[in-house]
Amino acid sequence: MESAENLSEQVVGAGPDAAPIPVNVDTAVLLLGAGVTAITHPLLYVKLLIQVGHEPLSPTVGTTMFGRRVLYLPGFFSYAQYIVKVDGKKGLFSGLSPRVISSAISTVVRSKVKQQVELLSKRNDIRTSLRKVVQETSHEMIIQCLSRVATHPFHVMSVRCMAQFVGREVTYGSMFSSIVKIFKEEGVAGFYVGFVPHVVGEVLFLWCCNLLAHFINTYAVDDSFSQASAVKSYTKFVMGIAVSVLTYPFMLVADLMAVNNSLLQVFLLTLPSLSPGCTAGIT
Repeated sequence: MESAENLSEQVVGAGPDAAPIPVNVDTAVLLLGAGVTAITHPLLYVKLLIQVGHEPLSPTVGTTMFGRRVLYLPGFFSYAQYIVKVDGKKGLFSGLSPRVISSAISTVVRSKVKQQVELLSKRNDIRTSLRKVVQETSHEMIIQCLSRVATHPFHVMSVRCMAQFVGREVTYGSMFSSIVKIFKEEGVAGFYVGFVPHVVGEVLFLWCCNLLAHFINTYAVDDSFSQASAVKSYTKFVMGIAVSVLTYPFMLVADLMAVNNSLLQVFLLTLPSLSPGCTAGIT
């Protein structure tokens, strides 16, 4: 954020008293976040439907590189084409509004909390020290938890708007009607179903990713290597991909819990162990 503000000041030629610059940058960040959220929403939509066990398309017969015949499950494009066929192109963006609002709130909360945390903390010039990594990760954890508290209700609404595609319901429509329905049927607790596994997964991701990247950069990467700085800059990114595989079960549980007690037909798909007699009472 600071580098972007400095770049803006250099381009415009404004002095230190140019107050509107941070506001413009924050607005640009909000718009960029909303754009990325909108672009990636169809991918998350398909991902959620697969998570809840909705398989409307039959597997296709194919062959491996060794010539063995196998069955392939539908991919993203096949699933997306099916959604377009049923609901049109607009259907790919069901549940987008809560996600956009969640992204905006998350950006604002992270920015404000980060400023306060930096003011209260003492900066350490030793960048490679374990103590600094622990301190920075602790600050990131606080920011992430507060952001999740503020945005999780919108995550629940978005998940339910997408999940009702399975049963073709229209229970969760606009933002206002979704808020009223959840509050009326489940109370305030209904907005935070799946909150604990989601936070646990994000906290584990932060600590594992940061600590692993620190230990690898400190003990595995030789500083005498000519490309050591470039390798270190990508270590955290690579560790993030690896750790996300380990923390994915927490995100899966959080998404499944978000549809529990929603009275949607998809709720029955998440209960394969229940007998027909038990599920009859739920519907």
